[in-house]
Amino acid sequence: MAAKPIVSIHWFRRDLRLDDNAALYHALRSEFPVVPVFIFDNAILDKLEDKDDKRVLFIHRELEKIQQQLKEIGSTADVRFGNVIDCWEALLKEYTVKKVFTNRDYEPYALQRDAEMAEFFNENGIAFHTCKDQVIFETNEILKDDGKPYTIYTPYSRKWMAKLDEFYLSSYPTEKYFKHFFKQAVKKIPGLSTIGFSESKFHFPPDTTPDAILENYASTRDIPGIEGTSRLGIHLRFGTISIRKMAVKARGISFSWLNELCWREFYMMIIWHFPHAATAAFKPAYDHIQWRNNEEEFAAWCEGRTGYPIVDAGMRELNATGYMHNRVRMIVASFLTKHLLIDWRWGEAYFAKKLLDFDLSANNGGWQWAAGTGCDAAPYFRIFNPYEQTKRFDPDFLYIRKWVPEFEDFTYPPPIVEHKFARERCLAVYKNSLTK
Repeated sequence: MAAKPIVSIHWFRRDLRLDDNAALYHALRSEFPVVPVFIFDNAILDKLEDKDDKRVLFIHRELEKIQQQLKEIGSTADVRFGNVIDCWEALLKEYTVKKVFTNRDYEPYALQRDAEMAEFFNENGIAFHTCKDQVIFETNEILKDDGKPYTIYTPYSRKWMAKLDEFYLSSYPTEKYFKHFFKQAVKKIPGLSTIGFSESKFHFPPDTTPDAILENYASTRDIPGIEGTSRLGIHLRFGTISIRKMAVKARGISFSWLNELCWREFYMMIIWHFPHAATAAFKPAYDHIQWRNNEEEFAAWCEGRTGYPIVDAGMRELNATGYMHNRVRMIVASFLTKHLLIDWRWGEAYFAKKLLDFDLSANNGGWQWAAGTGCDAAPYFRIFNPYEQTKRFDPDFLYIRKWVPEFEDFTYPPPIVEHKFARERCLAVYKNSLTK
């Protein structure tokens, strides 16, 4: 029986690329040839109700791209499917694994999984190395002068921007070490049907954005009827592009877009420092709000038939494409929580099912901001008026006409609730709940 090859493993998770990848760089510079591994984790997949989930399709396609790159240099990705521990036990039967390298994840499930994996690797005599890759600054790298985490964005962003320099933005030159990939025959990636999902011809946003969009980002980012945003969310979510390269590009073209990258990290670090916010209000007092939680009204919101065209346009865009314009996300979230008095967690969960670029921390942060329950939130008495938002951001109805073409017809439903009444009801409920 042939001896098992002695290797290091790079474990892909939210870093689906070979270039400028921190953990992969360190793996390739270790003393053992590197086997790249990806695991379709049952613990995550089993929670996805829609077996046509486009995010699984996206991951699969990106793995096929990586596989083609590796094939060209005589290597292969080893893609597994199932329980994470079971997959690792199978890997250890095939390879003598000396070291495992992976990039850190900051969400509650990932932290728990990695703590369990650290124990597993230790029991098997394997060195486990984790690296910072999906953010510029992590965990305790941006703190207040007293050593406590920021809970307000503006001072956090000032320190984040001031600390941004070439040291933190430097790329990892992985290509220099590609010869250190373990050479073996190409391994077949499990098909989507094998892991319980379906194939489709869905088209994803490209992983590049025209410079012209970024140059005009500050003036166009709030206008849903035009192509004015980067559409890179899904690529940042799954790490098919480097956050360092994106920050370098943003610094040279658009401070406004760089600011969005900073918001992304702010919310990631909020979840890391305050994990309770993943499932409860950041401000505990807001857990006492008496939500109405009317299921028929929630269904009308989900399906885009509230009688408010800007809200319905957003929900229909989401349902049809897996994307919703950033400004409209705020409008529909405010409407659900404040006009309909439905728990922000209901809306957060719906977005989590539908958004291609779903990221727990950003989704949670955005919903808590809209509901007034978050760390750096809109005050509860700030209630978006959908009509005024339409006048400001879609005055010619370009966006609304695209998604709600019947909005001027008699077939379009009347408003599900009258704005002035809803506003006064919301203020009374919030005030009553917060003063108890």
